[in-house]
Amino acid sequence: MYYFYVLRNAERHSEFYTGYSHNLKERVAQHNNGEQAATRGRKWELVYYEAYLSERVAREREHKIKNNGRMRTLLMDRIKSQFQSD
Repeated sequence: MYYFYVLRNAERHSEFYTGYSHNLKERVAQHNNGEQAATRGRKWELVYYEAYLSERVAREREHKIKNNGRMRTLLMDRIKSQFQSD
């Protein structure tokens, strides 16, 4: 299984990070342990993921979200609506 995921900064709730991985639990731990340069020094919580059978499809989804402003906005609005009291 491969995953497209969204992390939210546990302290600054307006900061998000998107990625893909074949081992979601391990990948989130890597982000929180400072093993990834882009997220180092901050604590992250998993707020959204999608599961795929194909690595290619998971990568494509990540690429589309990162590079298509409208798609990213729609997804982020959907995720942020879960945290309206934050």
